[in-house]
Amino acid sequence: MEVYFDNSATTRVLEPVKDVVIKAMTEDYGNPSAKHKKGMEAETYIKEAAEIIADTLKVTAKEIVFTSGGSESNNMALIETAMANRRAGNHIISTGIEHPSVYNPLAYLEEQGFSVTYLSVDAKGHISLEELEEAIRPETILVSVMYVNNEIGAVEPVEAISKIIKKKNPAILFHVDAIQAYGKLLIRPKRQGIDLLSVSAHKIHGPKGVGFLYIDQRVKIKPLIYGGGQQRGLRSGTENVPGIAGLGVAAGMMYTNHKEKIQALTDLKDYMIDRLSELEGVTVNSYKGEGSAPQIVSAGFSGTRSEVLLHALEDKGVFVSSGSACSSNHPAVSGTLKGIGVKKELLDSTLRFSFGIFNTREEVDYCIDRLKELLPVLRRYQRG
Repeated sequence: MEVYFDNSATTRVLEPVKDVVIKAMTEDYGNPSAKHKKGMEAETYIKEAAEIIADTLKVTAKEIVFTSGGSESNNMALIETAMANRRAGNHIISTGIEHPSVYNPLAYLEEQGFSVTYLSVDAKGHISLEELEEAIRPETILVSVMYVNNEIGAVEPVEAISKIIKKKNPAILFHVDAIQAYGKLLIRPKRQGIDLLSVSAHKIHGPKGVGFLYIDQRVKIKPLIYGGGQQRGLRSGTENVPGIAGLGVAAGMMYTNHKEKIQALTDLKDYMIDRLSELEGVTVNSYKGEGSAPQIVSAGFSGTRSEVLLHALEDKGVFVSSGSACSSNHPAVSGTLKGIGVKKELLDSTLRFSFGIFNTREEVDYCIDRLKELLPVLRRYQRG
């Protein structure tokens, strides 16, 4: 049996997504900037995808800018917004549990003379609203908070965060990394006070190499890429039509019968937490209920190293993660796990199980059975 529990790293594409990507590559392959019929056919894919996505967020299609994925969306939202608004101030606020595609642009901005405040989190991975309020200064121009943490599934209270920001200063921009949230949660940027929102297609059963950045039409932002002026000059370059078409289809499918899909994911996650809790020496870092995403479970396994356990499960056909896939080639102690107070001995003994719409309870049972077999052996080996 093969069990794929690494859906927060990437997902298997849906069949209709695969079909539209192939069609856009092999039949409707024109350049969307071309004036002839082939170009117009390609342009139609882009317009339709923007309309589908805009409808899922209840925003306008012209507020959707297609990118190469989540990392580019985050870079554009942070660097180009900060640079465009530098005259208003040089202070940015973020959190201590962000993804590297947020941390590294913030580090770059610090090199450019910006000041960044990183908020702490509690044991569940949530920021303190009081700490946020105290951190806002007259020179604050941007706040960036991850909606759903990619390691433990903590859901930040974005609407409450926005209310505090806008009450202090309506001109402060609010960026949300929604890469693990889009498709899993109902997101309404206008109602929730979100000015910029980053999304990646391959986290929602779409193709790799494509994503989008929602930019509220009132936001002042510089382009990250200059060239032929595509996408209203905000992101030049010939658009990735097959990828964008696939993203549009994936977005539409994820938000069709959305409640049922999310309830199925939630049930699976809760079942996984229950089954993991049966095992000796296992500490579950995620939790059930409000404030936690429906698709991510983090757990620490005492007496064994995460990388060893990961490969032992892989040998049994179970695929999981020991951290963020985007930084897996650069091993380091997780800032998220440290931030929520995970015991030192469990920092290198933690795995992430993340679910998609193809997963089943039978797969959870298979995974637990393999853990029951492997853990005693690995722990004896480690002690020896």
